[in-house]
Amino acid sequence: MFKNFFKKFKNEDKDENKEVYKEEEIIDALKDEELIDGNNDENINDKFSNNPDFKEQKEEKNLQDKSDTIEENTVNNFNNGNKENINNQYLESNNKSIKDSKENLEVDIKENIVDKEKENNKEKKGFFKSFFDGLTKTRDNISKKIDSVLGAFTKIDEDLFEAIEDTLILSDIGAETTIKIVEKLRENVKLKRIENPELIKKELNEVLKEVMKKDSIDNSVDISSTPLILLIVGVNGVGKTTTIGKLAKRYKLSGKSVMLAAADTFRAAAIDQLGEWSKRAGVEMIAHSEGSDPAAVVYDAIDAARNRNIDILIVDTAGRLHNKKNLMNELNKIHRVIEKNTYAKKVETYIVLDATTGQNAMNQAKEFSEAADISGVIITKMDGTAKGGFAIRLQSEMDLPIKYIGLGEKEDDLKEFNTDDFIDSII
Repeated sequence: MFKNFFKKFKNEDKDENKEVYKEEEIIDALKDEELIDGNNDENINDKFSNNPDFKEQKEEKNLQDKSDTIEENTVNNFNNGNKENINNQYLESNNKSIKDSKENLEVDIKENIVDKEKENNKEKKGFFKSFFDGLTKTRDNISKKIDSVLGAFTKIDEDLFEAIEDTLILSDIGAETTIKIVEKLRENVKLKRIENPELIKKELNEVLKEVMKKDSIDNSVDISSTPLILLIVGVNGVGKTTTIGKLAKRYKLSGKSVMLAAADTFRAAAIDQLGEWSKRAGVEMIAHSEGSDPAAVVYDAIDAARNRNIDILIVDTAGRLHNKKNLMNELNKIHRVIEKNTYAKKVETYIVLDATTGQNAMNQAKEFSEAADISGVIITKMDGTAKGGFAIRLQSEMDLPIKYIGLGEKEDDLKEFNTDDFIDSII
């Protein structure tokens, strides 16, 4: 823009500049002809200073020189300014790009967090729903009866607490645990100044959770410390072999290598049944012939697991009746073989109990605890009984942590036990 302006200015003064050059030629000619002293610049200046055309031409020349200087400075300033503007624009554009990238990254991170939370919430809701649906009969036996009791009272008094006590005892929670629950309920109602009977159910829910939770109770399942030997015990008919098959598939899906040991050598077809589960789960099985020494089977299985770097060895045992001394002694022998072997970093003994047997399941747990160091409980058939309340008593009175509960016949119906979800599902 500025160059065009000064180019126009130069074109308009082109002819006048020629006059300036002509003036210089005249001076040179005068010097050559010695009309004046060539060294006397003052005389020359005097001669032309009195000439009006000369003055005008000189002023025009000075103006032209100034114009050229202004043009040069302006163009330089423009160019420098242009570079600075370009640099500023680049920096602004670069900063904006960085800012946009950062904002987009933050948005992506937030969206991922939200999606993960939704996924976790969805999974948690689905897990709780399976608990809730599977415990329908127990919930009907406990929750509905409590609702009926509370609905019959308009005020909170001792008669109300006695009615709650009777309901809990009849729900397979047992007298000892029920008395503990009701005493704690009385304290909380008085402390919180609860006057409306309808509000007691919520408080009862909290008390039941408190009774089941102890510092000595750990319901979590830890299979990270391997090699692990898991000994499964229980009476006939509680579902040991089926439970072992479900555990094997569960652990394999979690990335662990699993092997089964068929140490139930007494029951007809027990080895074949476990063999079918090993195929379904896609894991190896070590077995001897029917009637073999169970302890020998366990010994060979441990040796095979060591040689093949197996993470988890699950041992199936015969369905020993808790009142049969010789069978209980055989269990002790198996346990000693496991303890003497240095293969495993960790040994767990889980007892499988049938929820439909109610009070009798408590007796089985006591008898087996005397023969082996029981570290966890698996309760099966919980979906088919109203006697699920015995789980509260089991964990409260015996300090035996419930690890799994069976809520159906499908392979994924074996669920890890959670005290809060369990109580929320039954009351």
